[in-house]
Amino acid sequence: MTAPRFSICVFCGARTGTNPAHADAGRATGEMIGANGWRLVYGAGDVGIMGEVARAAQRAGAATMGVIPTNLMGVERGKRDVTQFVITEDMHERKKVMFMNSDAIVVLPGGAGSLDEFFEVLTWAQIGLHKKPIFLVSIDGYWQPLMTLLTHIVDQGFADRSMLRLFGLVSDVSELQAALRATLSARHASNE
Repeated sequence: MTAPRFSICVFCGARTGTNPAHADAGRATGEMIGANGWRLVYGAGDVGIMGEVARAAQRAGAATMGVIPTNLMGVERGKRDVTQFVITEDMHERKKVMFMNSDAIVVLPGGAGSLDEFFEVLTWAQIGLHKKPIFLVSIDGYWQPLMTLLTHIVDQGFADRSMLRLFGLVSDVSELQAALRATLSARHASNE
């Protein structure tokens, strides 16, 4: 098996939520990652949208790296049949390991944990620690309230408008695929 050209970190819910379109998007994201020959880096859970993404990626032939903190092994049912399984001491280390092993970050619908993950990588970008692409996948407008909040933060003077350009907002997985292909190809070309 050849090494994947790019690794995609996916942050998402450990629950599937009430809208079936969210779990469908998780499966479609996993399939898309595999179809492109990319590696999935994710939270190692076998539940919720996380599990949907991982199982679909595996079925599509993607290499998978799961990263889980010790305290969530039982709750998120650590998925051990991934290509690489990493257990961390805590949530902060989990995020760092996932981030360091990826070329792009994708945020599907999720809860407080997904928001924490998004805000950490957004803050790192804002203070110049990285330039990796970040994409919010707003299935059925899921992230629109977050966009309203972020715009409010800018309008109230707590962040520069440039913060809103540190991530992309896409409405579905086909738009995500196009954005990832364009961004990763451009980054790869500039590194050659």
